[in-house]
Amino acid sequence: MEKKILHILETVKDPEIPVLSLVDLGVITEVNVQDNTVLVKMTPTFVGCPAMDYMKAEVENALKINGYQPQVEITFEKPWSSDLISEKGKAALKKYGLAPPPDSKLFTDLEILETATCPRCNQNNTELKSPFGPTLCRALYYCHTCKEAFEQFKPV
Repeated sequence: MEKKILHILETVKDPEIPVLSLVDLGVITEVNVQDNTVLVKMTPTFVGCPAMDYMKAEVENALKINGYQPQVEITFEKPWSSDLISEKGKAALKKYGLAPPPDSKLFTDLEILETATCPRCNQNNTELKSPFGPTLCRALYYCHTCKEAFEQFKPV
């Protein structure tokens, strides 16, 4: 039953990155089904994420449309990290033009953000322009190979 619920929740997309489901982003941290009631726990990528209320409402709506009684809880019990982004999610980020976060690195120092692989030309001849992107979870880069600016999802 949990697999069926996750399939439904894969239709709920991140409002800032509409090619990425909340499941693939890793913000859906727990699903429990009892009869017709579905408890979903969600963990924001960052404290104070302005999209969480919207995402919660979208999860509730997706479950209601499919005949379930949702109970959606936003929690920090299990901290979110970029390691929770699925391989499918990382591929979707890259296709969308955002460099996925590096694998298995803990964001403890800006030094790890110095270079990124360009999602357009796959080269590493890149430069960090700003660790502060349009959202808290992204940094801005410039690729000297293809001469394009791009964003990378930060490793956390």
